Amino acid sequence: MLKLWKVNAKAGDATVKYPFAPFPTNKDMRGKPEHNAELCIACGACGVACPADAIRMDTDLAADTITWSIDYGRCIFCGRCEEACPMEAIKLTEEFELAVMSKDDLTSKSVYTLEHCSRCGKPFAPHKEIDYAKRLLQKAGGMEAIQAARTVGMCQECKRELDALRAASAVKTGNARGMAANETLASGEPQGPCMEYLGGHGVNPEYIDRELNPDAPEIPAGPAPVEGIIMDFETKEE
Repeated sequence: MLKLWKVNAKAGDATVKYPFAPFPTNKDMRGKPEHNAELCIACGACGVACPADAIRMDTDLAADTITWSIDYGRCIFCGRCEEACPMEAIKLTEEFELAVMSKDDLTSKSVYTLEHCSRCGKPFAPHKEIDYAKRLLQKAGGMEAIQAARTVGMCQECKRELDALRAASAVKTGNARGMAANETLASGEPQGPCMEYLGGHGVNPEYIDRELNPDAPEIPAGPAPVEGIIMDFETKEE
């Protein structure tokens, strides 16, 4: 008996002092997700990535707000929200003590204001998300970024309407330019080295629309193209 006591005393305690002392955890432990409301832009990427539907985005158009919420009772601590967040606004901690007296205490919420469409005035997206997109476009620079920045503050309906108007305007403008170019080609005026090369005499006869310009003069074609050498790869049977 004394020998067994000596062995146990030498081995030390096999249990921990929790809950009277903090429980030692691993640094890679997947514990309670901690949400930073200041960094969050309410984009909803974490809610899309969450397989347990623990993160929700609820919009209140009457109050012009969108509410981010997480239900720790549904959370499975997989870490997908942390991976999906572009702002690193949500991280898994080492906290695991989630016992509460009320089920409502398992829910954490953050409220954000909505951005109004610059064209129709309807609320359509979180203000912080639109502001973040504008800063990204400003940082990117370039003509494409400038054009995108003009419509980033618009809702999808207004963007589709503008795209339709631009497409109709482009078709109308393209038809007008095509008519003008067709008349210029029919006049026989040189159109630059490219056209001079194509036609040999300033224009390419194939580009003249005879239906629109039946009286266009016949323009002789340029020199015949140089024929390439055709290699015969057929093998003869011996």
